[in-house]
Amino acid sequence: MDIVNLDHVPAFETKDGSEIRELLAHRNSAIRNQSLAEARLGVGQATTEHYHVRTEEIYYITQGTGRMRIGDEIREVRVGDAVAIPPGARHKLWNTGTEPLRLLCCCAPGYEHSDTIMTE
Repeated sequence: MDIVNLDHVPAFETKDGSEIRELLAHRNSAIRNQSLAEARLGVGQATTEHYHVRTEEIYYITQGTGRMRIGDEIREVRVGDAVAIPPGARHKLWNTGTEPLRLLCCCAPGYEHSDTIMTE
């Protein structure tokens, strides 16, 4: 049985500049076809715009407020919002609030640096 507690997961920086704590993925569990991580953006920070060739993502906001851009569409996001990001869609996230922006990132297939293409 694989159970991973967020408090015991080391952080690393993804290619887009966000701080990630990978909870479950093929690197640390029996999971093979997806990954679950928590991402954090500090006040005033943003990810670098990018897309994933194969991976579809779901962002679920758990703390803070932000602005999400997918393609040419921009929307405000807040706690409780789930965002669908299809493969190939350019996207960027800004923390527009006064506290860290925290979100769960579900990726299928699981996150890999090699599948992240930077566009800015």
